[in-house]
Formats: sequence, structure tokens, C-alpha cells
Amino acid sequence: MSQRARRSLLATFILLLGIGAAVWVRPDLLALGPGRVAHTWVVDIDTWRRTPDQHVVTSPFDFDIQHDLHRIPTVIGDWRGRDVPQTNIEVFILLEPEQYLQRQYTLPDGRYLWLSLIGSRKERSFHPTEICYMSDGWQTNVSTAEVPLRRGSIRALEVTAHKGMWRHLVLYFFVWPDRARDLSRGVVMFKVTVPVTGSEADALTLAQSFIREFFWDVVE
Repeated sequence: MSQRARRSLLATFILLLGIGAAVWVRPDLLALGPGRVAHTWVVDIDTWRRTPDQHVVTSPFDFDIQHDLHRIPTVIGDWRGRDVPQTNIEVFILLEPEQYLQRQYTLPDGRYLWLSLIGSRKERSFHPTEICYMSDGWQTNVSTAEVPLRRGSIRALEVTAHKGMWRHLVLYFFVWPDRARDLSRGVVMFKVTVPVTGSEADALTLAQSFIREFFWDVVE
């Protein structure tokens, strides 16, 4: 083998090592699949009627409830997640969800939040989040918040809740496979809950940045 050929082979080997190291450092890239191919989904803040806030968005994740929602990676960007079992059996009795995911995601600096996904083909599986808080004695306020994406923005229902020293900020909306919004194909409630330890503005910014990891661009 000539010296030039050996140098070329060595350069190729070093390049492949670099690619392998990148995948090892960022396991979420591997979990998302080659090319991070985006799906399209329809999102809105209401389940029973279309609102002006309905949009078609892209996402690297599959929210089709025919697949296991737990396949969504626990490593997403700088976030590291762990599943948190739902111990309140009444959630399953009352809502009868087809799928239920509850997961805590944490940043390297210690900030954390919870992601909750409810997937179902039944209307009874979905109710306003503030009802759960109010039934447990929390004071709540409901509004909407803008969530800027890489291109365009969506809106989410925003719930701020407090009880004694505890404060939470919640953003949530609903995800359908397409504009037909056929309940028989399933719908997913996407909910992010942030414990408010500083200002509500900081908690909102954290929730918005997390949602941008899941939804990229508004295409319609």
C-alpha cells in the first residue's frame, strides 16, 4: 500500500471515530433515527372544537398512540429524563387513558420539570388541568401563552397554581395525527409542569424551551 493510500485510510478511520464519538455523547440523536426525520402533527388548545390556534407542526417524535409513547427518549438535548410512576389509581379509573406517560426531565444545572402525556380515543380521558388542582385545594388562574418555535409559534393553555408555599406553572395542548381530528385515531394531551422557584416568567421560559425540543416548525 502506498504512503498516500495509508494516509487516506487513516483519515477515514479518524473521521469514523469522530462520528461514533458524537453519537455516543448525544444518544438522543441515535434514538431519533438517521436524519432526524420530522413527522407532522396538528396541535390545538381545545379537543372538541377547532380554534384559531390550530396549527400543523413538525416534530422528530411519534405521537401516534398505536405506538408506545414511552419510546420518546429520556435524553433530549441537555435534558435527562426518568419515568415517574403514577400512584394515584383514580387517574386510571376516572380517565381510562389508553396510554399514560409521566416523566421528570432535569437540566445539568438542576432545574427540572415534568412531562405528562395522555393518549386516548375517549373524550372522558381529557379534562381541564385546573380541575385536578382545584379539587386538591390549589388556587388557579387560566390563560393562554405563546410558545415560539424555530419557525412560527403555537399557543398553549397556561395554568398557574399555588397552594401554601408551592407554585406550579403548566402549559398544555392537544396533538392529533392530522386535520381530520378523528378521535378514533387517538389524540394526545401534551402537558409540561414547572415548579416555580423564582419568577413565573422564568418558569414560562423554561417550559417554552422544553417544548421547542419536541415541536420544531409551524408549517400551516
